[in-house]
Amino acid sequence: MSLTQLIYWSQPFGFDDAMLDGILLQARRNNPRDGLTGALIVRADLYLQLIEGPEAAIDATFARIARDDRHLQVTKICHGPAAERLFPAWSMRDDPVKSWMWTAADVADGAVERATPAEVLAMFERLAAETS
Repeated sequence: MSLTQLIYWSQPFGFDDAMLDGILLQARRNNPRDGLTGALIVRADLYLQLIEGPEAAIDATFARIARDDRHLQVTKICHGPAAERLFPAWSMRDDPVKSWMWTAADVADGAVERATPAEVLAMFERLAAETS
């Protein structure tokens, strides 16, 4: 079975800790069943998520996320084959946006839209290195 990786960003709608807990609970329940792993970088103005696993499961999960009213402006950054999982032990790791990532002003100024897929993947690679 080939491994697929998808990275998307979205703008949270009605963000608070309870909403984030609900998203994480749902992901941690569904992802092991679907063979998915990944990481969610989150704060009040940004969801940046990497999902990895079988392509059909990735596509179905992304379709659910795109319809989810807790997300606005769901935008795929990259989607394609991957050689290995970055987060093999995490059904869904969650992290706050780190200081070396974008500031709220950067996000408001369009940093996510300007970022290349390689730049965004490098953020997740750095996060994965911190967890190993």
